[in-house]
Amino acid sequence: MNNQEAANVLQMVRKANPLVHNITNVVVTNFTANGLLALGASPVMAYAKEEVADMAKIAGALVLNIGTLNQTEVEAMVIAGKAANEAGVPVIFDPVGAGATPYRTETARNIVRDVAVSAIRGNAAEIANVIGETWEIKGVDAGEGSGDVVALAKKAAKQLKTVVVITGKDDVATDGETTYIIHNGHPLLTKVTGTGCLLTSVIGAFAAVERNVLKAAAAALVSYGVAAEIAAKEAEEGPGSFQIAFLNALSRIGAEEIGQYGRIEQGK
Repeated sequence: MNNQEAANVLQMVRKANPLVHNITNVVVTNFTANGLLALGASPVMAYAKEEVADMAKIAGALVLNIGTLNQTEVEAMVIAGKAANEAGVPVIFDPVGAGATPYRTETARNIVRDVAVSAIRGNAAEIANVIGETWEIKGVDAGEGSGDVVALAKKAAKQLKTVVVITGKDDVATDGETTYIIHNGHPLLTKVTGTGCLLTSVIGAFAAVERNVLKAAAAALVSYGVAAEIAAKEAEEGPGSFQIAFLNALSRIGAEEIGQYGRIEQGK
């Protein structure tokens, strides 16, 4: 995966305008929809158990996010996930806050047990807790763990048999054998709620058009990170203006910007 390949996948997203079915949390619904629209994808938020299977089957990708989980919504996620599996639709899972409470951790583990997820994206603490490792977590934010994030990602990928994305200062994407480390992004992303959740949905949009989910994830990470860097230059006032600038940057970035700013490293 290089910058040109990443830019090509982004262009595929804009050309295909894939439908991304999100069962996500109430905090980020609007931002997620606007971010996907800005990027060039087509978002839909469908939660009712009576329709999620039908919606998942016609989507380009299904995104499951447990940020504000409740039992009814979790049941809908499993129904949608199984329908997506049957239809060959990629499922991207965001285990928000796994490790913060026993219920949240158990829910995340049950979802990866019951649904074949194509990729799982979280911070180091969330991914660690899904696979039973110890890593500090504060609410839904990763603590100051000092472990080897790349090793953690590889272990999780092998254990869960899926692509694992761990985001932080640097982002890691791996299938357990091939690993990419993306050195893009900006600290202001941590000052706007929902940027991690939107990223999970963006990975879904990329996975809808690129069958190699690892390459789709790496392309999404570099595109997202470059957009954040561009937005930060335009957002002198702080997080409020950054949020608007970021949506604008997602709509404008292309091969030129990714080629200039993208920093993808293939890990060992």
